[in-house]
Amino acid sequence: MDVLFVDDDAVLREANLQSFSLAGLEAMAVPSAARALEVADAEFPGAVVTDLRMPGMDGMALFRRLREIDPDLPVILITGHGDIPMAVAAIQEGAYDFLPKPYPAETLLSTLRHALEKRRLVLENRRLARAVAEAGGDTTLLGTTPAMERLRQTLKQIADTGVDVLIEGETGTGKDVVASALHRWSNRAHRPFVALNCGALPETVIESELFGHEAGAFTGAQKRRVGRIEHADGGTLFLDEIEAMSPAVQVKLLRVLESREIAPLGTNEVRRLDLRVVAATKLPLIELVKRGTFREDLYYRLHVVTLHIPPLRERRGDVPLLFAHFLERAARRFGRPVPDAGEAVRNHLATHAWPGNVRELTHYAERVALGLADGAAPTSPAAGAADAPLPERVESYEAALITEALSAHDGDVRSVLEVLRIPRKTFYDKLRRHGIDPQHFRPSR
Repeated sequence: MDVLFVDDDAVLREANLQSFSLAGLEAMAVPSAARALEVADAEFPGAVVTDLRMPGMDGMALFRRLREIDPDLPVILITGHGDIPMAVAAIQEGAYDFLPKPYPAETLLSTLRHALEKRRLVLENRRLARAVAEAGGDTTLLGTTPAMERLRQTLKQIADTGVDVLIEGETGTGKDVVASALHRWSNRAHRPFVALNCGALPETVIESELFGHEAGAFTGAQKRRVGRIEHADGGTLFLDEIEAMSPAVQVKLLRVLESREIAPLGTNEVRRLDLRVVAATKLPLIELVKRGTFREDLYYRLHVVTLHIPPLRERRGDVPLLFAHFLERAARRFGRPVPDAGEAVRNHLATHAWPGNVRELTHYAERVALGLADGAAPTSPAAGAADAPLPERVESYEAALITEALSAHDGDVRSVLEVLRIPRKTFYDKLRRHGIDPQHFRPSR
């Protein structure tokens, strides 16, 4: 509901209800302050408009009762000429505004639109604060949708068990964030959290990175190196993009998981380990097992507890909340005031598909904070005026695809080139033509 209108005059109630309806506002009219108090509570989503002169409890008393219920609830007072001093006193106490009778309908509607925007922001900030509290103060797992509530509950249940965990989710959903939260919420939080992206290292390097080596173990090994697995002893080892791990390394990792022992290259010394392994994949591992590209025994060894991170399109109710948090964080980082998200931004938040998930939403919030987003940018491939000339529509579609690829891959040009399958020079020519800067898509540091 947008408006609660309080007046003992039935004709005036009916006339204002018609005005609200024509303006697209959902309204309710009641004849008394007592009836209004039955409707308005701390979570009332709209604004209250009340006459000052009413039998029983008058508008001033109603305003003060509403202030006790919720100091941030916008209350607009309707006054006769002789009541203006009282209305001014109410403004000083926190009333949103007052309008002297007779007032043009458009004046009231304009005041209401501003009051409703303020109310929306207040309630959104409250939701954000509640979500932060529910996430144990950790804003990385914000969300009020059932999927996120289940995820937080599961993380808290398994945090101290030490059980190995497999995290599945699309690119940009925050698998690394979930892994980090699992570590911080566990009794291993005082020990190392060691992360390794298996897809970012060549096969010739990943074995040494994981298992370490002794001096002289191979040509060029001039000194001892402690591998990531051993470094994570007592803490958590996070293996991102584990689907990219070669079969040979999979065999060795399986042995470590089963025995909790490691023998670095160049030594026969076996070292006992106490660690939790958290693996993440953007592809369903069971499908890779069926194709023969991922070991079945390793899959079932990791598949003790599996967490699925829902894509943003499956929890659209969290988009405004997340955007508000990311926008505030970005504004603070850039040393700018938090901008007011206009209608175009809200429409984009509600209609965009967010193929890059939370990562794309984060970058979008940063662009809005910098004043680089027009509300509708980045546009989706389907966007654009239907009557625009074909070349313009093709250009818009191309820019959208490039933007979404950059968002999905954190502005990593090499990965984007692999996805789009175009030459580097062609790619940079297109960036210049569309005015796209890959820097805007790279993670904040």
